[in-house]
Amino acid sequence: MAEKTNRVVFDDLDLQIIHELHKDGRIPATHIAQAVNADVRTVRNRIQRMVESGAIRVAAIADPQVFGYVTAADIFLKVDPDCERELVARFLGMREISYVAYGEGSGEISLEVRFKNNAELREFLVYTLPSIEGVREVNQTLVPKILKNIDEWLPAAEDFRLSAELASNLPEKAGENPEVFLKERLQQ
Repeated sequence: MAEKTNRVVFDDLDLQIIHELHKDGRIPATHIAQAVNADVRTVRNRIQRMVESGAIRVAAIADPQVFGYVTAADIFLKVDPDCERELVARFLGMREISYVAYGEGSGEISLEVRFKNNAELREFLVYTLPSIEGVREVNQTLVPKILKNIDEWLPAAEDFRLSAELASNLPEKAGENPEVFLKERLQQ
């Protein structure tokens, strides 16, 4: 997933729309407009803007357990830094891997994996990963139960108020591109 470079200004209406979509990603814009007391065209435009900016994704999320993937593990790899990009590309293409991320240091990769049973997980840990050129060390922890997943996370209401407040207080030097100005200010 590509990192987003432009900061979009959000407000309380955006937060309300996100909450409605979070309850039901298939809810019609007309129902959201009624729930948040806004014009339906405004709601559609806000949803489109948030999707295009990468702030939200409206997607179907499959529950791995319903499909028999009852074994989950977090895996922490130390890899040859010279092979890091090739390994990440390979891991992104592996069906059993549900999450890939860089660690803090060079040569660190974090994975989340899903399997139908412990035997499949063991095969992956003992034979598959160690046989991949560039993988130096494999550490893992079995995840018996996920208590909160990414699809349950929501930004805090303060994030929306801060965004709107920053936008309303933009100095004249923000010029015609306030999102770039805000991005630069937020990185300081």
